[in-house]
Amino acid sequence: MLRSAFPLVFQFPHRRKPPPIPPRPPPVRRYASPAAAAAFPPLPPASAYVHLPFCRKRCHYCDFPIVALGSSSPFPRGDGDDPRISDYVRLLLREVAATRPVSDDGVPLETIFFGGGTPSLVPPKLVAAVLDALRGKFGLSACPEVSIEMDPGTFDAAKLRDLVGVGVNRVSLGVQAFQEGLLRSCGRAHGLREVHEAVGIVTGCEGLQNWSMDLISSLPNQTQDMWEESLRCTIDARPTHVSVYDLQIEQGTKFGQMYTPGVFPLPNETDSANFYKIASKRLSEAGYQHYEISSYCKTGYECKHNVTYWQNRPFYAFGLGSASYINGVRFSRPRRMKDYADWVQKLEDGTWCPESSTSELKDMAMDSVMLSLRTASGLDLHRFSKSFGKNLTLSLCTMFRPFVESGLVIAMDTERQALQLSEFDVDLENKGDTGSRVAFIRLSDPDGFLLSNELISLAFGIISP
Repeated sequence: MLRSAFPLVFQFPHRRKPPPIPPRPPPVRRYASPAAAAAFPPLPPASAYVHLPFCRKRCHYCDFPIVALGSSSPFPRGDGDDPRISDYVRLLLREVAATRPVSDDGVPLETIFFGGGTPSLVPPKLVAAVLDALRGKFGLSACPEVSIEMDPGTFDAAKLRDLVGVGVNRVSLGVQAFQEGLLRSCGRAHGLREVHEAVGIVTGCEGLQNWSMDLISSLPNQTQDMWEESLRCTIDARPTHVSVYDLQIEQGTKFGQMYTPGVFPLPNETDSANFYKIASKRLSEAGYQHYEISSYCKTGYECKHNVTYWQNRPFYAFGLGSASYINGVRFSRPRRMKDYADWVQKLEDGTWCPESSTSELKDMAMDSVMLSLRTASGLDLHRFSKSFGKNLTLSLCTMFRPFVESGLVIAMDTERQALQLSEFDVDLENKGDTGSRVAFIRLSDPDGFLLSNELISLAFGIISP
């Protein structure tokens, strides 16, 4: 699955291409060792993810917990709201009310992300109710980033104005492709006409300057010309942010029943890598910064909520199947509605507590490497050394040395200026004791990002041999 902000358990990809999924945090676990607690004292969350699971139908690549509404009107008005949506939102509000804030200091939420599913199927008044509940429980900062995922054909101009009116200030538009045939083959509920209508509505909405467009590469029967066309249409629409995901075939999905990765009509790995390189080139030429493996933005328009994940900061989550990271504990809610309702009841009764297991510093080190190397900022070696030790940092740098030489890994100084191999070697020879200039390492764009799976796996082998 491909959404940009649904915090589920991270599944490390196995294909030789960039990780095809957005930020899914590492497996559920508790950082309970004294050393871990000392290195990373708990911070209060300043972000919240809210899962709104409703879709008109399940797309062929989707493995998220959703509720398919069928042909229900995407623009409900008045008292005619779908009871499945209103009942779920009441359950969601109960969860928010039963959740105890981590901090007694009143740390407000700086980002909120409504993901799904297709949150734009939810009436604005119910979105407002969730925002009011979060504001009342945790507080909101002066200018919070409030994002919502929206699909073409599920909203009109009036509905978008209503959403902006209740506090939404960032839209993530799930276009995925600009070819009618590809949209049909994915099982998308919208067609090309709805795509162009949605783009017009978003760009014409007064008070909304921040919006993202999602695209998928490596779709069945997708050609390079089709991919180039989708990128051109995206650039012409002038979103402030673009997310480009490589299709992953998940077991249990319709695509999982129909296709084998790398086998026609799916593009082979060479073609998929070429799609990625083309996207990086075209979007960079159009002024988008490639700040994370799957994410591009105009200056100043990074998705602040997703940056929370990349920087491994804590966050609340609410709703069916969602996963939180609080006080060093990652835990997920049930994926089935009845089980989720029972879970909320236990939360209200005070009889639920997160499953915990002791985790060593090496687990935290692996999280730090995995998440940092997905970004253009890269891994902060000074901070890593302070947290996990100079010897481990030196071992990682030694392992990465051949890739610095080949250009797949870039060493940078404190000003994030690229360093020569000779300067990197000086640090290795001095074991980081004197004359240290290497402050960060990152993967090169696009070739290093393309080999991120292998390079991160090698790092894991050093951290946990």
